Amino acid sequence: MTKNFYLKNFLVGLVLAAVIALSGCGRDPYDNPIANNSQQPDKILFDKSIRDIEKHHYELARLTLQTLINTYPDSEYIAKAKLAIADSWYREGTRHALAQAEAEYKDFITFFPTMQEASESQMKVCQIHYEQMQKADRDNTHALRADSECRQMLMQFPNSVFVEDTDQLLRDIQEVVAEAEYRVGSFYSNKGSYRAGANRLRTLTDHYPLFSKSDDALWLLGSTYDKMGQQFQSDSVHTYTKLIRDYPLSPYVDEAKTKLASLNSPIPEPDAEMFNLMKYNLENRVEKGMFGKVFGVFGGRPDFRLAAKAGKPAMTPLAPSTPPGITPSIGIGAAVEPSAEVTAEQITGASKLDTEPDARKAPPKEQEKPEN
Repeated sequence: MTKNFYLKNFLVGLVLAAVIALSGCGRDPYDNPIANNSQQPDKILFDKSIRDIEKHHYELARLTLQTLINTYPDSEYIAKAKLAIADSWYREGTRHALAQAEAEYKDFITFFPTMQEASESQMKVCQIHYEQMQKADRDNTHALRADSECRQMLMQFPNSVFVEDTDQLLRDIQEVVAEAEYRVGSFYSNKGSYRAGANRLRTLTDHYPLFSKSDDALWLLGSTYDKMGQQFQSDSVHTYTKLIRDYPLSPYVDEAKTKLASLNSPIPEPDAEMFNLMKYNLENRVEKGMFGKVFGVFGGRPDFRLAAKAGKPAMTPLAPSTPPGITPSIGIGAAVEPSAEVTAEQITGASKLDTEPDARKAPPKEQEKPEN
């Protein structure tokens, strides 16, 4: 009897919890930017569309908003209506809907660039690609687009309230882009393609100093220069010096000092600002738990736990550079500066145009028939 009583209460509680959960599933709060008691027809249409968005009736909400825009072109709700259309696509969340949301946000920025919501729209465009990013060893299309859109947000709206959040998004994004470059550089260096490896690692460490594995990349870069011969000794010294100066808490510092001593080069003092920055970022890293280590390999989303939490992210795109020891040349030893100029040379004296017969006047040769 007691067992049945507890089982009955458990089932009743389970049903009540399910009812409460389901009652809240249909509504997701959406901030109404113009909340007043006006009974004007354009306000009524706008309020109705907001309620539809909260209930996830996105198509109906967009039809209502489009009716408002077409019927009342001078309404004070036009800008808010266009933004709500973009938000409805964003909340819908499918790949097609996110692409539509990006187009709508871009249109809003074009038509209303001075409104406060313009910076929010650019932030949303950044988030659209951020949320579709994949791991560093997979397609990086959305990572590069997210990097570009976040930099656009910081440059176009430097005084926005979203600057701090965008900075962190950009640090996360550049952690993934840098990880991809690091893997390629490591692959080349470890398989013996030292010039290609050094090129990738040098570009990476110069462009993304906040990358969580920058000290690993610098140590590998220095080791790669060591294997490339005596002519790259200055590059090796520069790399070890940078490792000691800018990453003083790295486990490679002592070995880098030994390398500099063997090369008869002075050992630099750690940079105080970089010391504090590295210390802060190390203290705020979040290590993977047991669940993340076991099942993280099956997911497609990148892991941002090691990304820096302070420091200014790179504000320029990662550009390819010339591998070390390679100079553009024409012929042997004839180094030249790249140029876009076009030159012309006048022909003097007799040429083949004057001495050779005109090939156009010669009769065509008969083709030999294949033997049966």
